Amino acid sequence: MDWTDLTTTLFMAVYTFSLVMVSLYGLHRYVLVYLYYRHRNKVPTPAGQFAEMPRVTIQLPMYNERFVARRIVEKTCEIDYPRDRLQIQVLDDSTDDTCRIAQHAVQDAKARGFDIEYIHRTDRTGYKAGALANGLRTATGEFVTIFDADFIPDPRILKRSIHYFTDPKVCVVQTRWDHLNREDSLLTRTQAIFLDGHFAIEHVARNRSDRFMSFNGTAGTWRIAAIRDAGGWQHDTLTEDLDLSYRAQLRGWKFIFLPNLTAPAELPPEMNAFKAQQFRWTKGGAQTALKLLPKVLLSRAPLKVKAEAFFHLTCFTMHLYMLILVVLMFPAMWLRTVPLEDGFWRSVFDMSVFTLATLSASVFYIASQIELFRDWRQAFKFLPMLMALGVGLCVSNAKAVFEAILGRQSEFVRTPKYGGRDAKEALATVAPRPRKRKRNWLPYIEFAFGIYMGFCAVCSMLQPKLAVTTGFLVIFAFGFFYVSIMSFHAQRASEEGREPVVPSATVKSRT
Repeated sequence: MDWTDLTTTLFMAVYTFSLVMVSLYGLHRYVLVYLYYRHRNKVPTPAGQFAEMPRVTIQLPMYNERFVARRIVEKTCEIDYPRDRLQIQVLDDSTDDTCRIAQHAVQDAKARGFDIEYIHRTDRTGYKAGALANGLRTATGEFVTIFDADFIPDPRILKRSIHYFTDPKVCVVQTRWDHLNREDSLLTRTQAIFLDGHFAIEHVARNRSDRFMSFNGTAGTWRIAAIRDAGGWQHDTLTEDLDLSYRAQLRGWKFIFLPNLTAPAELPPEMNAFKAQQFRWTKGGAQTALKLLPKVLLSRAPLKVKAEAFFHLTCFTMHLYMLILVVLMFPAMWLRTVPLEDGFWRSVFDMSVFTLATLSASVFYIASQIELFRDWRQAFKFLPMLMALGVGLCVSNAKAVFEAILGRQSEFVRTPKYGGRDAKEALATVAPRPRKRKRNWLPYIEFAFGIYMGFCAVCSMLQPKLAVTTGFLVIFAFGFFYVSIMSFHAQRASEEGREPVVPSATVKSRT
């Protein structure tokens, strides 16, 4: 075998392996939809009712949330729960005038008789996980409810969820996220459908089929004893919520998910904020898999739990497989390197890949929209955009995976919240602070991939046998162009706007 044959064989192996793995994770989507429809009627009910409402601590972690800090404090005070059984903690790690805004909101609430305290840290050790753990030191509740700063909790959320804890095995009650700015833009509409699939199908399928699910970091309530039993909040991953969820379930604790009880929140309105959020979730998921997947597979959990945990914790690898397929697209077209020659079995292979890798996502997201809104048209209309955005993010998310595998540590980058304001206009209201900017090279690579995919699309039109792929290649090209151009636009808006400034007033701190 000469070098040409060896190179072709190696290329065929890598390309085919990536296709098969994308198809395998596509098959897993079908499994989730099947589990959802099989178990959706197993609606959880409380084991009983508390004769006396238990004491609950509500934690509001925030970092530089000047546009939403007062709102979350005020909305939390509107929660319908006995005031003498409720404690509120504002966990503020901010370095801007959020400190002043949050303090004033806390003072106003305290004057109205609420048991509320303002806790400010100066070092951000452990980031959000560190803030939550720090707050637990002085928490007086038996249970702790967490809301990120951009959420608007339903006033009935505690009364409708607390009684599930009458089952002593329950450690978490998670509610479904809703979206305040779903209709604002193409980006927010697409994000909303992505998250709808996660909450409406994935969570229900896993929870009601007795498989492991994850706490989403906010809009849910924990039994504090379970947090401590599972080892507490740890900050060696960027997804402290996923990490604690699996540790608690490995200890035998039970989760409850309530899809009909919602907590509206703000979707990232601009591309760089969305990419930063996806980067954090992807890298944190990979870190959690490296940390906990061996323990799950070696545990005494049922086989169905281990199998689902494997797909759940390794779903980040899809970004790597997609990037490989994109990089190898033109060589595959040029060499026509396929595992099977033309004929019946080649047709079977192509149709199988298409059905598993592409149609599975369509079925998954359409099912979520039908279940939430009884409307399949919305998801169907946005399917090309869902595919384009998913592919367009693969460069950034693949970088996140590589950083996790290499053990490279990075800061917990918060997702900016603007309280419904335009991002550029919001930044323009903040006092300027000069800061040296590091050039972000990812949008340039994403734009180059857009050109590459466009070239592949043109080439496919010149070969009749590849014409069926043209539509997908055009979608891929659009995805890379959309992500890169929107990233450039967001960066320019940020540069034209103004950066937050550290407040001059001294803030009383307690760690």
